[in-house]
Amino acid sequence: MRIVLVGPPGAGKGTQAAYLAEKLSIPHISTGDLFRANISQGTPLGKQAQEYMRAGQLVPDEVTIGMAENRLDQEDAQPGFLLDGFPRNQIQAEALDTYLGQRGVSLDAVLDLEVPESEVIKRIAGRRTCRNDSSHTFHVEYKPPKAQGVCDVCGGELYQREDDSEETVRKRLEVYHRETEPIIDYYKAKGLVVTISALGKVSEVTQRAMDALAAKAA
Repeated sequence: MRIVLVGPPGAGKGTQAAYLAEKLSIPHISTGDLFRANISQGTPLGKQAQEYMRAGQLVPDEVTIGMAENRLDQEDAQPGFLLDGFPRNQIQAEALDTYLGQRGVSLDAVLDLEVPESEVIKRIAGRRTCRNDSSHTFHVEYKPPKAQGVCDVCGGELYQREDDSEETVRKRLEVYHRETEPIIDYYKAKGLVVTISALGKVSEVTQRAMDALAAKAA
């Protein structure tokens, strides 16, 4: 299947993408991974992206689109793929349609993870990260440490990253509503959107998504 995954920050896209890609035996292609791979490999597009990022500027659509197309050209993505974080706006969505159309294929589904804004804020603003090791993460409500403010793993201090502050989360949501949400209507007009609730246990959301995709493919 060829799937695009959309949803607001905090909807659990990365987590669900990894599980779904494994279950469907297709590569999970995230924008973050594309940028890291191109920058670390020193590709021409990676060098361009790095210049914009160093200047504190947004990477232009054409650079992101070029990275995505190069990745989709790889052999493992020919039978299908799951895109996470791309396309992020209508320009990118139209470019993806053109790319796929030139190869005689098209998207099978756009999976929309729906979660209330209040829950997004609670999920992200409640995160706490270990100063010693950023892979050690907790949540004040969903995964509290045994001792308040102390990492269970190494005893390091837990803190709230600036990216996780409520103010920053609200700004990220504004960007999502302005730039990415319109592509849902774009894809709805094509009959591709499947919307599911992203509330509940990770396994429940995954099963909900699998059922919805199976129904879409039937």
